[in-house]
Amino acid sequence: MECLKFLYAGIPNSIYLARMQLTEVKTAKEAKNFLRVNNIINKNNPNYIYPLEKDVNEVFDPKKNKAFRQGEATRWILRDDSGNLIGRIAAFVNKKYKNKGDDGPVGGIGFFDSINDQAAADMLFDVAKHWLLQRGMTAMDGPINFGERDRWWGLIVDGFAPPLYCMNYNPPYYQNLFETYGFKNYFNQVCFALKAKDRLVPKFYTRHHDLSKDPNYSSAHIKKDQLDKFAADFTTVYNKAWAGHGGLKQLEEKVVRKMFQSMKPVLDEKINWFAYYKGEPIAIWINLPDLNQWFKHLKGKFSLWHKLKFLWIKSTVKNTKFTGLVFGVVPEFQGKGVDSYIIIEGCRLIQNLKIENGEYIIGKLLYEDYEMQWIGEFNPKMINVAENLGTYRSRLLTTYRYLFDRTKEFKRHPIL
Repeated sequence: MECLKFLYAGIPNSIYLARMQLTEVKTAKEAKNFLRVNNIINKNNPNYIYPLEKDVNEVFDPKKNKAFRQGEATRWILRDDSGNLIGRIAAFVNKKYKNKGDDGPVGGIGFFDSINDQAAADMLFDVAKHWLLQRGMTAMDGPINFGERDRWWGLIVDGFAPPLYCMNYNPPYYQNLFETYGFKNYFNQVCFALKAKDRLVPKFYTRHHDLSKDPNYSSAHIKKDQLDKFAADFTTVYNKAWAGHGGLKQLEEKVVRKMFQSMKPVLDEKINWFAYYKGEPIAIWINLPDLNQWFKHLKGKFSLWHKLKFLWIKSTVKNTKFTGLVFGVVPEFQGKGVDSYIIIEGCRLIQNLKIENGEYIIGKLLYEDYEMQWIGEFNPKMINVAENLGTYRSRLLTTYRYLFDRTKEFKRHPIL
């Protein structure tokens, strides 16, 4: 389906009453237009940050995205009768996608953008739906990523602050476009935040005090000249804490080493922490500066010149927020206060925390704000952990589902 024209009869609030033209992305020029749509739709919003173009392009590059080993993806752009770009969407199937429906496999849509016009949005949803039907899908989830869930996942419905790195951003009216078409809320994704100057709830200090008296417990922040060691420690904790749960696979140490090396240019050693018992790794708390505070100055570009510009920006522009990526404790140490221990150990540098006569005193801060990546409401245990930190809900995203059989009963994501 390379080019499809649509004759629209019109509804009272429609802006584009004539024909619209839908084009499948098959050329480099159209791939650039696919990127442009996002900027065209959002550019007048002061909180919008144009994503790095390379990050979006890599999703659709079989050489960069391993999801192509188990699936396929395609993209479309939408123009009005004057040739103006007014929308875009991507659709994908992935055999490893875990959120299967009761009656068959579920496909995905993502990178949706549209003018505030239901006819335009419907046309985009329709072409994705028919493409997925042809591939045997029974439903579509969106907006989601063709790949891991830590990027481009969910529609923002509340908390339209500047997005974190590789987080979707959209105008508020998108929620109505999705729901009017027939999408239903499959699950909500909650982000939590807190002010770095604020004290945590008292039990964190109490538990830290108790464990600190045991010489078997120790902690360390990551060191860039010892990344292989910390990659090995991360792999140990991750595979004990997560592998086998929810379909997650064991991580190979070489993969983690590569990941750490790729993060090295933006790593802040003082905000990445490991806890140990008798020298064995038992907990990890991995964070990064809010990269978008720097990347927003690059306007989506990341050429060699822009990389040099980034290094200059990074050295001259103070970053005021850090973001949580991974937090975990191995099963045998859960419920023993290790979560409190590693967080307070980190705060000794992040908050310049001093302990005097058993009193925890906050000093000069490294950052002003902290925000965690989203947690699904289907995981109430992790929601409770985040809330117990004394956080507030900073933003809410929604993953929607559309059942192709409209007579089927809709069921939300099961609770873990």
